[in-house]
Amino acid sequence: MIRRITLLLLIGFVLGSCGSSKRTTRKVVTPKKEREERVITQPKDETPKEEEKVVNPVPKTGVEGYIETYVEIAQEEMRQYGIPASITLAQGILESGAGNGELVRKANNHFGIKCHDWKGARVYHDDDEKGECFRKYNLAKFSFRDHSLFLTNRGRYSSLFKLPKDDYKGWAKGLKAAGYATDRKYPDKLISLIERYKLYQYDGEVLGKEKRDYKKVTDRKNQHTVVKGETLYRIAKKYKITVDDLKKFNGLESNEIFEGQVLYVEPFDRGY
Repeated sequence: MIRRITLLLLIGFVLGSCGSSKRTTRKVVTPKKEREERVITQPKDETPKEEEKVVNPVPKTGVEGYIETYVEIAQEEMRQYGIPASITLAQGILESGAGNGELVRKANNHFGIKCHDWKGARVYHDDDEKGECFRKYNLAKFSFRDHSLFLTNRGRYSSLFKLPKDDYKGWAKGLKAAGYATDRKYPDKLISLIERYKLYQYDGEVLGKEKRDYKKVTDRKNQHTVVKGETLYRIAKKYKITVDDLKKFNGLESNEIFEGQVLYVEPFDRGY
């Protein structure tokens, strides 16, 4: 009797061990259909490609619109290359007609940089001579970057980078002295734009300075903002001055003006 009980217990133990082994080694197999559905519903990597991350900002009209559109790009160039953002913006405003120039529309070229040794895309535009070659950019920011490289890679501008990073007057005069522009009033025009629109504040932001010790231009009633269709003659007549005086007050070489431009209608002492 005892032998029979022992035998039954032994058989039960063996069977129990086999069952336990099967349960611990059992694999869960996902049906083929379910596996296919998982593959189909797996989310795709929607990270945009590098070239898709950068977009051309939608330009706003007028000088203030130009500043608002491109100030962040100018400040980034200042951080990377040490060129005052105020100078970059003033040059862009002056040389592109606040973004309304033909080269901007055709080639995203804000600084009128010609081809020279350029191997990229190009356009042809009448400037000092007919059909001159100018650099073409896919995006406006590439024009700003090329402007930075243009100044940093040419030895004749090296002395400018020894100036304090917020010395916009030194930069304006230094650009003319280094041969950047032939217009003898080029420095005056840059400084006028910087002080008129308080562009120096953007240099201060990059440098982490809250208060500037520049001689700031206070808001006065001696300014006129150009509206669509206006001419120098019409503006001069409105303020009872001559066209020649109006051009003198604003450092203008020609009668060409653009919508959104701010003109002084009285003599303006820049204090330098």
